[in-house]
Amino acid sequence: MAIYDTEEEQLEQLKKWWENNQSSVIYGVIGALVISAGVNMWQKHKADSRNQASQLYTELLTSEAEEKNDSVEKLAEKLQAEHGSSTYAQYAELILVKQKVQSGDLEGAKTLLQNEIKKNNSPEFKHIFRLRLIQLMLATKQYEQGLQQIAEVDPAAREGFASNYDELQGDLYLALDRVDEARNAYQSAMRSGHASPMLQFKLDDLTPPALEKLSAQ
Repeated sequence: MAIYDTEEEQLEQLKKWWENNQSSVIYGVIGALVISAGVNMWQKHKADSRNQASQLYTELLTSEAEEKNDSVEKLAEKLQAEHGSSTYAQYAELILVKQKVQSGDLEGAKTLLQNEIKKNNSPEFKHIFRLRLIQLMLATKQYEQGLQQIAEVDPAAREGFASNYDELQGDLYLALDRVDEARNAYQSAMRSGHASPMLQFKLDDLTPPALEKLSAQ
């Protein structure tokens, strides 16, 4: 570092440095201010968006409780249009599916679920929508289509939902009278450690393989 003899020399060097670097310093400060302001505005926008989505979802729940089906549908559509990536929009779609099922519009419910499976970026919600769709396929005797839906899911990506898929697969196999495959699917669901309360009853109702062979003789 240079050592200057007088304050005048120090001041002169400082002036020269400022003349050579003032543009970059000013631009740097302005850039930092712009970035800071942008971050603050974005955070405020996200907070405002969450609050708006929350308010719409609360209105939707109120409409559902009051059985105002038209209002539920309009609010769900608004959530999708304005806050489609939010969790509130996903739950709104599930409520809309439930409403269609209760009104007997099973095909409309399936269409909603199929659309959500195609466009949804959340792995968790994609599983939830697919499982609901498979349940509807089971209820409407579309057994092979339900099995195809399960086959399309990568087993490595089923974490947290494996038992649900296995149990539904067992239900579908049982509906097709494929008892051995149903039993294997139920046993696989049991091994996952997240069995439903009904799963053991379903498994107990199936004839063990050894007894099944004896009864056939």
